Amino acid sequence: MPTVKVRSLQNKEVGEVQLSDTVFNAPLNEPLIHAAVRNFMANARQGTSATKTRGDVSGSGRKLWKQKGTGRARIASLRSPLWKGGGNAHGPQPRDWSYNMPKKMRRGALRSALSERVREGNVIVVEGWSFDKPKTKDFVASLATLGLEGKTLIVDTFDNQNLMLSARNLQRAKVVNSLGLNIYDLLYHEKLVLSQSAIKELEQLLGSKEEGGAASADLSYEKVDAAAATNTSNGTAAKPKRASKRVSKPAGARPTRARKPKKEAS
Repeated sequence: MPTVKVRSLQNKEVGEVQLSDTVFNAPLNEPLIHAAVRNFMANARQGTSATKTRGDVSGSGRKLWKQKGTGRARIASLRSPLWKGGGNAHGPQPRDWSYNMPKKMRRGALRSALSERVREGNVIVVEGWSFDKPKTKDFVASLATLGLEGKTLIVDTFDNQNLMLSARNLQRAKVVNSLGLNIYDLLYHEKLVLSQSAIKELEQLLGSKEEGGAASADLSYEKVDAAAATNTSNGTAAKPKRASKRVSKPAGARPTRARKPKKEAS
């Protein structure tokens, strides 16, 4: 299990914390991280770019000259893409670029990126962010004391309103909670600062919860098999299926038709 030192806001070592192997010691999977980043950026696209087609631009719909006999090229409308001021033939239209990515893949990419940050030594665990009042000057001073000069991502609970208000005006720092952590922010910011409460939440979200779900699924299959075994052992066999009323005909047989009753002679 990887071990990281816990620091105070005065950059003094307070203790150590052991991180979960499942979340913070996963192997690096670059293709999975790349797929997660592409999914995040595709879901963030607005998809509002558009051009006007020949039905959207202004102009008359009349035919300028007759089809034949003039020697000129045939023309149907002023709004043709061949004419100046006409519509666009194959321009972009509004569309939805988002697509779903499996939950296990998203969580696996987060675990891989978090583990790589730990191996790089770019993860700092802070005892807690405690400010008497929201003030950006105090927040910048605490970052300088911790030696965080570049782009920094801070993961803490949203209950800390003073931290949220102090950091919202700073461009090189971003504060998110455990549920708002995404793969793009992990790769964009150079340093990752975690609080002790955020570590526990991340281990619950990315580690034990998924393992518990897999265990419950295995148990459900075991229950179904056990129920089937008890039914046969108690002698309560399943009811036999009813035989179908249809009679199978030999291959190549002609279909039979109902004959009409003969008329009686008068």
